[in-house]
Amino acid sequence: MSGTSLDGIDLAQIEFSISSEKTKTVSSQWKYNILNTETIPYTEVWKRKLQDGISFSEIQLQVLNREYTQYLSEVIGAFIQKYSINKIDAVCSHGHTILHQPYNGITLQIGNLPVLSQLIKQKVVCDFRVEDVTLGGQGAPLVPIGDELLFNEYDYCLNLGGFANCSYNENGVRLAYDISPVNIVLNRYAEMLGFDYDDKGKIASSGNLNLKVEKQLNNLNYYKKLPPKSLGLEWVQDNIYPIWDDSGMISQDILRTFTEHVAKQIAFQFKKGSSVLITGGGAFNDFLISRINSHKEITITIPSKKIIEYKEALVFGLLGVLRLRNEVNCLASVTGAKKDHSSGFIYNP
Repeated sequence: MSGTSLDGIDLAQIEFSISSEKTKTVSSQWKYNILNTETIPYTEVWKRKLQDGISFSEIQLQVLNREYTQYLSEVIGAFIQKYSINKIDAVCSHGHTILHQPYNGITLQIGNLPVLSQLIKQKVVCDFRVEDVTLGGQGAPLVPIGDELLFNEYDYCLNLGGFANCSYNENGVRLAYDISPVNIVLNRYAEMLGFDYDDKGKIASSGNLNLKVEKQLNNLNYYKKLPPKSLGLEWVQDNIYPIWDDSGMISQDILRTFTEHVAKQIAFQFKKGSSVLITGGGAFNDFLISRINSHKEITITIPSKKIIEYKEALVFGLLGVLRLRNEVNCLASVTGAKKDHSSGFIYNP
């Protein structure tokens, strides 16, 4: 799994099992065991390539796709060798999103070329978003099927990654959507101050809140739209960065103001008194968590570090397993596609 926050490539060795136990919302009970895990940080060269990819020509994107698939094969191969992993059912790969324009019928996750299977000599399940967009869906978010099958004891599952997204079950139907950008913006302005990220939100907490700019952010049209809906880097570049460019604010105040904006948008999604599981890198942002809690009285659960950091990798592993079993792994109620479906391509070495 590689996310929009560009932290690196997350790898996880997962064991899945399934029983016939019934719960309130699902007819079968999946269980998981997260074994070996690792995050391979991107070099500055790769980080720049992935950031700039959105503006590449078609030919440049084809080259980048081949290069990234080769790189991904080396990273995966090294992980398998390092932990002496045998008898692998499949490598389930999200790849890295470069383009996500579902309204134009476009989504591109590089690193998912068929040659990946040959390079790592393993069965590969990948490209989970393409079919959903073809079926008229947003192609995102895809994690909610994992929330439904693995974490259904919580009222809401909130992921704080490059973007914030939440999912919940309402009258037996899983609903989910992107709420707002988070780390894709916060990391950018922390980097301007010489940090990879704002550790625990300390920089943001020291900044000044600009109420005028916060109001401008809260009035963006996306927040008035009803689900299903999703966000991408393109939206951030068109709608968020220009606001900061015009404001003349320093990075500390940008971090403070954007954190408050995100906290309000997130808190607005939850019913008072509900239970919320929070994962993703933003779960370590103590200041953001405290601001969310200040706007809505909810019970927040921060799970183990391994689940926080590898929940998305865990769920994309599950998506791959469901695809191999030809079971639904993409929910129309979440993405807006014409129907539930089993999405992803299977490649054999």
